[in-house]
Amino acid sequence: MYAADDSAQSPVGAIGRVTVPIPADGPGEVLVSVRGGSEAYAAWADRPLGRNLRVIVTECVSARSVIVEPFPA
Repeated sequence: MYAADDSAQSPVGAIGRVTVPIPADGPGEVLVSVRGGSEAYAAWADRPLGRNLRVIVTECVSARSVIVEPFPA
């Protein structure tokens, strides 16, 4: 039996943009390019990140929550 490859569905490694600033102590929101479109995720980071900053998803916490860091320039 063929098992579906979940890596194609994962946002990890995807590039996104902060749409709601990410504070030091809680989530913000990012819009991430996945599956041929864009999806919004609740996002946490190890430091505050401002709106419109490009980020990369480093970890998927749940189906709608991710950990991000600034995308290297």
